[in-house]
Amino acid sequence: MGTPSAKQTILLWSLTIVITVSSLIYQRMTGPSRPIRGSIEIAGENIKFKLLRTQFTSSDAKIEIKAPDSISGHIDWRRLNSYDDWISVEMPRENECLVATIPAQPPAGKATYRIILKDQDGIEFPLHDQPVTIRFKGDVPLSVIIPHVFFMFFSMLLSTRAGFEALSGRAKSFRFALWTAVFLFIGGLILGPVVQKFAFDAFWTGWPLGGDLTDNKTALAFIFWLIALWRGRVPGRGKGWYVTASIVMLVVYLIPHSLFGSELDHTGAN
Repeated sequence: MGTPSAKQTILLWSLTIVITVSSLIYQRMTGPSRPIRGSIEIAGENIKFKLLRTQFTSSDAKIEIKAPDSISGHIDWRRLNSYDDWISVEMPRENECLVATIPAQPPAGKATYRIILKDQDGIEFPLHDQPVTIRFKGDVPLSVIIPHVFFMFFSMLLSTRAGFEALSGRAKSFRFALWTAVFLFIGGLILGPVVQKFAFDAFWTGWPLGGDLTDNKTALAFIFWLIALWRGRVPGRGKGWYVTASIVMLVVYLIPHSLFGSELDHTGAN
């Protein structure tokens, strides 16, 4: 049986892992890139659908809805941030499915669309109350995305651990804070812009160049950890800053990924 100190270490690491994994799952399950799923009843048939909100630039966005032959449909779409008129296209049938297609857009290009199904009496059934926005992105090589995810995951893990270390009055707060800043710098401020360049053809679209929330929240978290390291450079000081920076990091991770992400503006070209 371990000493009380060892038990406390195990408890702190257990809480750290639970909070880190939970925050990542929450971020994965939320955000503007996750498909909208639902179902609608038409003529006694329960029709399930999945409306895409992200797509690679290498191919058109294809939305398939399984529906009986008595049901038809069309898609209305146009580019976001443009003066385009709505384009309405009938949905052809492929086997058991009605198919809606949105042409591929350049990186960070967005389109807004709505799908309307129709029964044999001509009654229309919109699948969603408001138009859905889909953003197109370039393919990011695994050699970039894997280390990015690795460093971002461990920056969150170490951040949470640093906060618990400070709250418990233990001696390794500065060490955990330092490693948090290192991992966050590599994952968020070096590899993050590389991922952004592959996906959206821009290294940085946060302040002062734009309002990309992912860029801005990463920079904010890093600044708080720099302040915490500066305040805690003298042993016994900085406890409150370690806890504050850890909380800021957690809040940053709870903000849905890609919210207010980079997007093209077509209004100047028309």
